[in-house]
Amino acid sequence: MSEDFMLDTDDLTKRMDGAIANLRTELASLRTGRGSGTMLEPIMVDAYGSMTPINQVGTVNVPEPRMVTINVWDKGLVGKVEKAIRESGLGINPQLNGTIIMLPIPELNEERRRELTKVAAGYAESARVSIRNIRRDGMDQIKKAKNDGMSEDDQKIWESEVQDMTNAFIKKVDETLDNKQAEIMQV
Repeated sequence: MSEDFMLDTDDLTKRMDGAIANLRTELASLRTGRGSGTMLEPIMVDAYGSMTPINQVGTVNVPEPRMVTINVWDKGLVGKVEKAIRESGLGINPQLNGTIIMLPIPELNEERRRELTKVAAGYAESARVSIRNIRRDGMDQIKKAKNDGMSEDDQKIWESEVQDMTNAFIKKVDETLDNKQAEIMQV
């Protein structure tokens, strides 16, 4: 029976990739002093009686590095979009020009940059915890197979493979964090 054991490493890899993708999404929402359409993704607008992502009520553009514009399709939603941006905690003051909302991206001061690097580090730590939880799931499957009669040598081989996979994904998290922190601290 133990000879038939195959750990689903593809599943573990896919789940760890998901943790990295989630980290990248969270880091993209951090404002770094340059405009980006992804920084507006977490913002939801109360449109037509339901909460709607901002990119579904207008076109988001980045015409220049320090400016983001939103061309709202429905004139009646301009005020709601503006309110959602003000209340989002991005620290950006929207300016109206008809149905176009302009978001000038202010220069970040040193203190705010340091705060953002700490927030980014928190996101990275959450990703590491997710990856370690996935590792634990894999190790639990191996322990169960060991109890079902797997040899100790096979157990060590599988545990080593799961640990190597975990180390590789933790390294990706660290590299992603380092890149984001360098981007945040860049003046």
